[in-house]
Amino acid sequence: MTRIVRQDEVPALLPMEECVEAVEAALRALAGGDALQPLRRAMRLPDSSGLLGLMPAHLGPPRAVGVKVVTVMPGNHGTELDAHQGAVLLFEAERGRLLAVVDASSITAIRTGAASAVATRELAREDAGDLALLGSGVQAASHLEAMGTVRPIRRVRVWSRTFENARSFAERQRERRGVEIEAVASAREAAEGADVVCTTTSATEPVLEGAWLAAGAHVNAVGACVPTARELDTEAVARSRLFVDRRESALAEAGDLLIPLEEGAVDEDHVVAEIGDVLTESAPGRESDEEITVFESLGLGIYDLAAAHRVLRNAKERNAGTAIELGGRRVEP
Repeated sequence: MTRIVRQDEVPALLPMEECVEAVEAALRALAGGDALQPLRRAMRLPDSSGLLGLMPAHLGPPRAVGVKVVTVMPGNHGTELDAHQGAVLLFEAERGRLLAVVDASSITAIRTGAASAVATRELAREDAGDLALLGSGVQAASHLEAMGTVRPIRRVRVWSRTFENARSFAERQRERRGVEIEAVASAREAAEGADVVCTTTSATEPVLEGAWLAAGAHVNAVGACVPTARELDTEAVARSRLFVDRRESALAEAGDLLIPLEEGAVDEDHVVAEIGDVLTESAPGRESDEEITVFESLGLGIYDLAAAHRVLRNAKERNAGTAIELGGRRVEP
């Protein structure tokens, strides 16, 4: 049987705390050689309006193989539709049976914040509590929740290119999260003095300047995922100790890193380590209270598999989702 899990069902089946736990386990598996993570593939549409992306992966514990298939449609920003839509297909690795089809928009929102939470727990100062959110969309909300699972957030400033969006976000999330959230008119006003900065925009040019970062700040850069787009300026990257979720992916896809590399401001050794290596203590994390750290997150297929596996487990326990027989049996000729 294959279980279909809808977008509106996923959040209850994938609490942020559980997703943080699942993503951390996946990163540990990757660092330990117990996962396969090829580069994602993309097919751009002829009119350049969007693309179809494929993110395959194999995960050891819990043993699974699968792929996330998504459309990425930037023109959806500001509409009723998510810019990322699709499904995570989860297969069991022993005999290849399709176990689950799970909405990808909801999984992507939660697991991306969870990955940043793992990095923040390892890299941010222990007393970090002043949060800056650059962006006011789905990922901003996810990161607000995720940061609260690993640090005692005391104050939040949010910036968006449209101030009204930032103000609306602040009002909704202030009531929902019970934390003081201030909408500000500039990215600089949000970032200056912040302990943790999350860039969650669709920007192609920098929205965060290194000159604004306070000593000891930690940055989660999650919005830019192609070589030609970046959210951080060159100074922000050069001033920081840079950590990534996957070195191969960062050197192929991360404009935040690739553009400073092209400029000659940094070299490939500027990448300190993959965050999984920090988790397994094969590489150091933060080394002083004054240094600036950056986590460049591109998103990995292993996150999606780990999250989908947790969704499936909880769906079975709660009899959620819809179980259907899709087939898979050998047909006699």
